Amino acid sequence: MSALDVAGEFETIRRLLAPLAHPEWGRGLVDDVAVLPARPGYDLVLTKDAIVEGVHFLPADPLDTVARKLLRVNLSDLASKGAEPFGYLLACCWSERCGWPERMSFVDGLRADQKAYGVWLLGGDTVVTPGPASFSLTALGWSPKGRTVSRAGAQPGDPVFVTGSIGDGWLGLQALQDRISLDPERLGALADHFRTPVPPVGFAPVVRDLATAALDVSDGLIADLGHLAAASGVGIEIDLERVPLSAAGAAWFEGRVDPQAALEQLVTGGDDYEIAFTVAARDEAALRREAERRHVRVTRLGRAVAGAGVTARFAGKAVSFVRTGFTHG
Repeated sequence: MSALDVAGEFETIRRLLAPLAHPEWGRGLVDDVAVLPARPGYDLVLTKDAIVEGVHFLPADPLDTVARKLLRVNLSDLASKGAEPFGYLLACCWSERCGWPERMSFVDGLRADQKAYGVWLLGGDTVVTPGPASFSLTALGWSPKGRTVSRAGAQPGDPVFVTGSIGDGWLGLQALQDRISLDPERLGALADHFRTPVPPVGFAPVVRDLATAALDVSDGLIADLGHLAAASGVGIEIDLERVPLSAAGAAWFEGRVDPQAALEQLVTGGDDYEIAFTVAARDEAALRREAERRHVRVTRLGRAVAGAGVTARFAGKAVSFVRTGFTHG
């Protein structure tokens, strides 16, 4: 039985998606557009990401986790700009496996995260595809006028930081594909990070107030620091020994025969959804106070320097990467 036999487009919108709509701006999803009132003194910040079955999530992943990942990877982008999220536009390309129960599960995931992050559905589209399921989301946020943090503000001498831990996204995929061995609790934690990463949304005000440049870590730490370096016209130097690991990541790392090669995998694997950023050296103490107050782990990886590209060192020696992160063809 096809998805069309069990749930048509308008039934899906009316019964499942309309209850998620903003009570005023979304117009109940019965119109062709959403209408947003202007917010004096603020800039509208927009970001868009798509996820595809077999590329960004596994065919066996429950659709509630797929929906939550879709929303969260976009909220990660907004957080790295210092923006406050408020709504999103959604496009669903349902595959043949997406019958009514699967669509209900998808919406359950959105509903839970709308409540957790204070955002509303504003509009979008749904279609059926003979190919793999795919979903696209455009997230919208507010930032005080002229204060949205870009990738382009780092200066030589600025310390380079990252929130949270690195490598759990890549390790989570390995866990779900039975490619690593750890105790069940740690395997579960890694799998959860791959399926439902937790972006540091509450850290956005600190980024806005103190960061000179920032971006979220999605393609891989080395690749994304390279993007920041290129936009800012600086080089970035980091020490791989400083890369922060979670408890599960550290447990996996402790068993590696070649620690340098293991760290290279963690910093190029992607799917971390943390924030990499620079601050002025004079603001480092303030940054650490704010991070501690908000219970956010921040780690100094290195610094921005005159030059170009990313230079990573391990045991004092420069490391050359075969690949710096995930790229789409």
